[in-house]
Amino acid sequence: MSEVPKPDELIENIDHTPPEEEWEKIESPITEGRFSYPAKGKNLEVMEFRAPGEWSPKDEEWPLPDNWQEIIHEGFKERLEKYRSLKVFMDICVRCGACADKCHYFIGTGDPKNMPVVRAELLRSIYRKDFTTAGKILGSIAGGRSLTKDTIKEWFSYFYQCSECRRCSVFCPYGIDTAEVTMMGRELLNLLGLNINWIMEPVANCFRTGNHLGIQPQAFKEIVDFLTDDIEEITGIKINPSFNRKGAEILFITPSGDYFADPGTYTFMGYLMLFEALGLDYTLSTYASEGGNFGLFTSSDTMKKLNSKMYAEARRLGVKWILGGECGHMWRVINQYMDTMNGPADFMEVPKSPITGTVFNNAASTKMVHITEFTADLIRHNKLKLDPSRNDSYKVTFHDSCNPSRAMGLLDEPRYVIQNVCNNFYEMPENTIREQTFCCGSGSGLNNEEVMDLRLRGGLPRANAVKHVYEKYGVNMLACICAIDRAAFPPLMEYWVPEVGTTGVHELVANALVMDGEIERTTNLRFEPLKEEEDESDE
Repeated sequence: MSEVPKPDELIENIDHTPPEEEWEKIESPITEGRFSYPAKGKNLEVMEFRAPGEWSPKDEEWPLPDNWQEIIHEGFKERLEKYRSLKVFMDICVRCGACADKCHYFIGTGDPKNMPVVRAELLRSIYRKDFTTAGKILGSIAGGRSLTKDTIKEWFSYFYQCSECRRCSVFCPYGIDTAEVTMMGRELLNLLGLNINWIMEPVANCFRTGNHLGIQPQAFKEIVDFLTDDIEEITGIKINPSFNRKGAEILFITPSGDYFADPGTYTFMGYLMLFEALGLDYTLSTYASEGGNFGLFTSSDTMKKLNSKMYAEARRLGVKWILGGECGHMWRVINQYMDTMNGPADFMEVPKSPITGTVFNNAASTKMVHITEFTADLIRHNKLKLDPSRNDSYKVTFHDSCNPSRAMGLLDEPRYVIQNVCNNFYEMPENTIREQTFCCGSGSGLNNEEVMDLRLRGGLPRANAVKHVYEKYGVNMLACICAIDRAAFPPLMEYWVPEVGTTGVHELVANALVMDGEIERTTNLRFEPLKEEEDESDE
C-alpha cells in the first residue's frame, strides 16, 4: 500500500490541465495506490472462473492465456448480441464532454482517462476497430484501436477506478450509462481471470456461506444475540428475533456489514428495536444472510446467481414478502435487474404493511420493500412514539447513496424519516445531493486498503460538500442508507472532515423510538450520554 499524502498535499497535486496529446498517446503507468490486488485462485475457482495463479498488476508480463485475443473478441461479440444497450452505448457517443467533469475520480485525480467519455472510449475504440465497417477499413481514422496487451492493462486499471455510481449518466444528453460500459469491461476481463480479490472474495463467500464475509450460521446468530444484549442494557427490553422460521409473514434481509462492524451494527440494532416495538411477524435467515450483491461488479450471470438465493429462501420459508435493509447495490440489482433475471416473484404477495395496511404497489413485482419506505409509512400514519430530542447531540446531513438514489429514486423517504427523528437536519449543496449525489469513492468493490489513495481522491467531492455544512451549520453526523457507505465514510471523514461521524438512518430512528416497557434511557445506541444528561452534569 502506498503512503497517503496529507490533505493539502493531495489537493495541490491534482492537475486538471487538458493534455496536449490525444488520449490514446497518454501513458498509463500502473502504480501503487491505484490498483487493487488480483483475485486469489481459490475464490475464482469456486465460481468456476479462470484462475491464472499469483501475479501482480506491476508485472511486465501478465498471465494471459495463449488465445486471449480470441477470448476477448468472442466475449465482446456475445455481449453485443445479448445486450442491445451495449451496442447503443458503443455507437451513439458524440464526445460532447458533458460527462467529463462529473466523475468524482476525475475531479480527485485529474487523470483524463478517468473522464467517463474516455473510460468508455477504452472499450469503444476496440469495438470500432473489430466490429464496425468504418473501423475495419479506416482504423485509427475512424477512432479504432488494435487490441493489445497494453489495452488489457488499461482496462484493468481504469475499469477498476470506476465505482459504477452512474453520476455521469445523469448529465449525458444521450442517456449513455457509462457504468454499464464498465460492467461489460469487467466481464471481459473476468473471462481472462483478471478480477480483484476485494470483489471475488465476497462473491465466493456469498456463494458458499450466504454472506460476503463468510460468517457461518451459528456465528451470525451469536452476533445478533450479542447485539440484543446491548439493546437490553440500553432499553431494559430483551429481544429474541427468530431465524429460519417457516410461516413468518416477512423475511428481513440486510447487508452483512450491518451486523459485522460499527457503525453498521447500530443500524442493525435499530432494525431489531423497530420490529420489536411493532410486534412484527418477521424472521432472519442464516442462508440468505446478505443483501449486497457483488455479482454486480463481476458478471451478469454471477449477479443473477447471488440474487436468486434471497428468493429461493423466501420460497422455502413461505413468507408473504421481503423487507430489505439499508443497502446500496442490493437495491440497484433488485430495482433494475431482478425482474429479467429471476423475477417476477409471483409466489409471494404484493407487500402490505401489517401495521398501516398500506399496499406497496411499487414492489408488486419484486415483492421487496425498502425499510425507509416502510418506516416513512409508519411515521406518516403516526404509528411510532418518537422523541427526536434524543438525537439532539447530532447535527445531521444526509448522503444520497448512489444506487438507491439514482437506481430507484429513493430520495424523499429517508429525509422524511430523519426529519421526524432528529431536530437538527441540514442539506448539503443542491448540486451534490439527490440524483446529482457524489459517490463515497469506494463503491463497486473498491473499499480496500491498497487503493486508499484513490478512495480519498474519489471521495473528495462528497467530503467537500460535508465540509461545507460542517463549517456553515456545525454538522457533525453524516447519515446514509448503504452499508458500503457506512464502511467507507469513517476513514474518508477522518481524512477530510474529522469532526463528522457516520450513521445509518435506523440508528437515528432507534435512538428516538420510545418502546413500551423501556427503562429510562441514559445513553444512545453508542452508549454515549444523551444530551439531557450532559446538560445536568454541566450544571
